[in-house]
Amino acid sequence: MNISVHAEADVTAVTHHDLANAVRFLAVDAIETSQSGHPGLPMGMADVATVLFSRFLKFDSAHPNWPDRDRFVLSAGHGSMLLYALLHLTGGDVSLDDIKAFRQWGSKTPGHPEYGHTPGVETTTGPLGQGIATAVGMALAERMANARHGDGLVDHFTYVIAGDGCLMEGISQEAISLAGHLGLGRLIVLFDDNGISIDGPTSLATSDDQLARFAASGWSVRRVDGHDPEAVAQAIAEERETPKPSLIACRTIIGYGAPDRQGTEKAHGAPLGTEQTAAARRNLGWDYQPFVVPLPIQKAWRMIGQRGQVDRLAWLDRYERATPEQRDLFVEGKAVALPAAYALAAAKLRERFASERPKLATRQASQQVLDGIAGTIPGLVGGSADLTHSNLTHAKAQAPVKRGAFGGDYIHYGIREHGMAAAMNGLALHGGFIPYGGTFLAFSDYSRPAIRLAALMRVRAIHVMTHDSIGLGEDGPTHQPVEHLAALRVIPNLLVFRPADAVETLEAWDCALSSENRPSVLCLSRQALPTFRSDARGRNRVSRGAYLVVSPEGGRDVTLIATGSEVAIALDAARLLATEHIRAAVVSAPCFALFEEQLDDYRAAILGTAPRVGIEAAVLGDWPRWIGTDGEFVGMRGFGASAPAPVLYREFGITPQSIAEAARRAIARKRQ
Repeated sequence: MNISVHAEADVTAVTHHDLANAVRFLAVDAIETSQSGHPGLPMGMADVATVLFSRFLKFDSAHPNWPDRDRFVLSAGHGSMLLYALLHLTGGDVSLDDIKAFRQWGSKTPGHPEYGHTPGVETTTGPLGQGIATAVGMALAERMANARHGDGLVDHFTYVIAGDGCLMEGISQEAISLAGHLGLGRLIVLFDDNGISIDGPTSLATSDDQLARFAASGWSVRRVDGHDPEAVAQAIAEERETPKPSLIACRTIIGYGAPDRQGTEKAHGAPLGTEQTAAARRNLGWDYQPFVVPLPIQKAWRMIGQRGQVDRLAWLDRYERATPEQRDLFVEGKAVALPAAYALAAAKLRERFASERPKLATRQASQQVLDGIAGTIPGLVGGSADLTHSNLTHAKAQAPVKRGAFGGDYIHYGIREHGMAAAMNGLALHGGFIPYGGTFLAFSDYSRPAIRLAALMRVRAIHVMTHDSIGLGEDGPTHQPVEHLAALRVIPNLLVFRPADAVETLEAWDCALSSENRPSVLCLSRQALPTFRSDARGRNRVSRGAYLVVSPEGGRDVTLIATGSEVAIALDAARLLATEHIRAAVVSAPCFALFEEQLDDYRAAILGTAPRVGIEAAVLGDWPRWIGTDGEFVGMRGFGASAPAPVLYREFGITPQSIAEAARRAIARKRQ
């Protein structure tokens, strides 16, 4: 249970020092009990965090998800006990037993903060730099939502605690550059400026002037004594009034209070130990047993957690007094479910694709899908990492998001793939938006850490990855993704689609948009592909992961399984084999993850018992799961080359003739 608070407890004598020490020593005690964790940041930043939570942060501990709360992101996620202590003390859903079970199985207090696992945690952090970059997306979402709904419904700040490590990571530059360019004045970063990292003084590896760096990117910057609460409060109050994003460098002492550890790397990532913990208690005047917080301090913190009730109830009143149209817009803007208008638009597109059967690149089909549906989904927000006209991610009805003009729905992220992916996570986590963003599939390596976190957090973010194979041609092996499909497919809870024609592209988009609890990657071709699907109605076949395109009469001698642009080649191979009286079934497998989720009977019916050949212009990866140990694979064995696409397919042996030969080998082997 949470701390019980006696109503008669006197809080008049409680000081800032008392409040901050309660945070420090809950963190220290939890780490000592666990014999694992990072005491340095909670001890060093307790003063700053106490000022933020007690004087500025707009939140209601009883309702941690109310829409107009301020967002708080602990980018330096290794200091997680700082956040857990604050959530517990303010009356959040983190019990004292959870604090005592820090880093243990089943508790709400894992080693790094996890969104969806611990109420009050706004985003999963730990990989340094991800938090600040995700917060940029949150701050952008606030301004965009404000442009749609007005100050009465959307008016909040995004605060970040970041450390030296967060600012050393390359993603931080992408993030702060984007935030400064857009003028995200509701974003305030509190920098734990202690000059220490794991190896020792940060001077071992960096001599950057962080204030000058942020200022060069368009931020308002200042430095304060992080252990002077009035100086910190004045800095936050003044930065809240600036039109720029703000960096407040808080000069702190890591492990503050532990005499032989403070100010050194020894305080960073290991328990203080019995002697140093006792010494810190004496130094800071905390004369209490482990996990004990005096009742007046408990009550003072609980009152801080309840202070936001007034703001929340006032917001609810404004919401109730809004017009029905405003309320509907705000509710629909949460983008939890797809509206009926979307379904009608998607059905119309499918009928057109099925009847016209166009031959076009799946990236072009994707653009036509976006043109058809963008206006039907409130909160659908597109973008690209400076490849808009290659990714074809801009719908005709979309307007750009600009500094001071946040009513648009298309974001020019610039050449910031990692920052884009993290900002998309922030947009999704904030609520009100379904973000999608484009780049080349070969550059998914730059986005991968943020895609992985999206999968871990179970958020709906859609990555449009075009130029998906050697089919992009002359740009050569640096831009030809051969290992990327396999690398993305192994990320748990991520849907990776490689559609084979216009109808499959529409269905892949439908799956991605309908998947509220996981991100998606759409891998789309540069080269034109024929539309082989002519079914205008019925179930979304891509949603099954794989399905039969050709099922020969009288059974099958071999099964050809292909994805994307190679499905058309597999169909040609089946026709070639038919001339030899070899019955070839053809399976399109646009999403391995969805196919894996189907019932055993369905998978068995699709795969059959005949020998199998897998076909994909990529490396083998996990294809053996579907073709078996005796199956054949027609694909890439190494990197690509620079040449026109037809030449590359011929030279690398991804042709109907090569597939037919592989089929013959597989059949012969089974007959032996």
